Amino acid sequence: MTRDTGHDNSFQETEQQPLLDSLILEDHEVQEQEHRNEVEKSLLKKVDRRMSILVLIYVLNYIDRNNVSAARLRGFEEDLHLEGSQFATILSVLYVGYIMMQIPSNIFLNHFGKPSKYLPICMVVWGGLSVATGFTTSYFGALFARFCLGFVEAAFFPGALFLISKWYKRSELSQRMALLTSGNLISNAFGSLIASGILDSMHGVWGYQAWRWLFFVEGGLTIVVAFWSMSLLPDFPETSSGWLTPEEKALAVRRMAEDAGHYGNMDETVDKSKLLSRWPGLHLAVMDWKVWYMALNLTFICISLSFHAYFPTLAATLGYSPTISLLLCAPPWLMATGVTITLSRHSDNMQERCKHICFSLFLGIFGFVLAMTSMNFTIRYISLFFMAQMYGAFMCFLAWASGTVSYPPAKRAVALALINCVSQSGNVFGSYVWPSSWGPTYNISYTICAFMAAIGMVMCVAFRLHLDYLNRMGDNLESRERGLKTYRYML
Repeated sequence: MTRDTGHDNSFQETEQQPLLDSLILEDHEVQEQEHRNEVEKSLLKKVDRRMSILVLIYVLNYIDRNNVSAARLRGFEEDLHLEGSQFATILSVLYVGYIMMQIPSNIFLNHFGKPSKYLPICMVVWGGLSVATGFTTSYFGALFARFCLGFVEAAFFPGALFLISKWYKRSELSQRMALLTSGNLISNAFGSLIASGILDSMHGVWGYQAWRWLFFVEGGLTIVVAFWSMSLLPDFPETSSGWLTPEEKALAVRRMAEDAGHYGNMDETVDKSKLLSRWPGLHLAVMDWKVWYMALNLTFICISLSFHAYFPTLAATLGYSPTISLLLCAPPWLMATGVTITLSRHSDNMQERCKHICFSLFLGIFGFVLAMTSMNFTIRYISLFFMAQMYGAFMCFLAWASGTVSYPPAKRAVALALINCVSQSGNVFGSYVWPSSWGPTYNISYTICAFMAAIGMVMCVAFRLHLDYLNRMGDNLESRERGLKTYRYML
């Protein structure tokens, strides 16, 4: 006798169908995710390649800004008949123009949408101003040239930070910003080597003193690189064309929307960012107390970093000639470059900022204390290494700030410029922290810097505790009610 199994088969098929549908859907999702990962990997490689030019630009930016410190060792003060605090004023006046222009520049950049054109044009102008500094014959001429230089250079760093924050997620920011700002550290290292070569070999050429050639050569190099960078720098994801596939461009826009916690309609997100592209972005940034708190915090950190403008002078206290002193500047900054990149990469991997910032500042304080204990060459030189690595804290802090005020883009553009703008007042004050009368020990200067770094550490810890509170309380309840991902602050 045979059994009729038709009903059983029908029942089994009905029972297995949802399972099959689930497996098919899951397999489809896996394939989609794998495809997205491939596209994302290709996208990041392309963006990284184009962004790498920013490192070279930042090297030139800082060389043009700090070459006056190297020129000081070879007759700059004597030829311009500087007295008292006039050299410190020449250093600090750059930051007056720098502070004035940063916010308007980033507002314009966000509206213009073409950093590949805007930033190189600014480079050409500041390169020309650097060359013009070499022709100055008086204190007021140098003062005016430095003020204008800061006015134009203000476009680069906040603009570069904004450009990076438009392409990379928060978990990718710290190491990219570290790579960008490594240009600062590299310029301190190789800038000293370049300056040493120019000051030794160009004296008297065409009747110009060596320090004047320092401005001619380095300013001219900036202009050449500016024209080259026009073909390499990317624009924003929404305005880029030609070097991305349509799929990569769409993913670039979507990645940033997702990272900000907005999973709704992508077109709607972009439209909103366009609506908030000018003055509303300024209003949102100014009304957010976190922006002002971070700006004040970074100001204290900048004061603690004021030694960088006087690094050749500090190296000269070791007792060697100007040429050897400039060469001695390179190793601490090269070491600081490696430490900063490593610290920032670890910060990204751990998804943590505050502890990394405080660790770097603590090592810097140790360096200040070490420098105050002895005039011994070895001890003083080792202290320079501990001080130079403090830029790791600076890098991590900028990434922390960008992630904390990341949406909408118009707010982020103004907030980053505002934080950097206010914090540059620390460089203005810091220019007067190292008067010659406090040398050669500079113990008072080291004490001031150590105290500022300690304040920066305390403020970072307090800010971390507040952000942790916001995360625990679910600060973005409105987003959750709209069915969007809750924004969580990185601590």
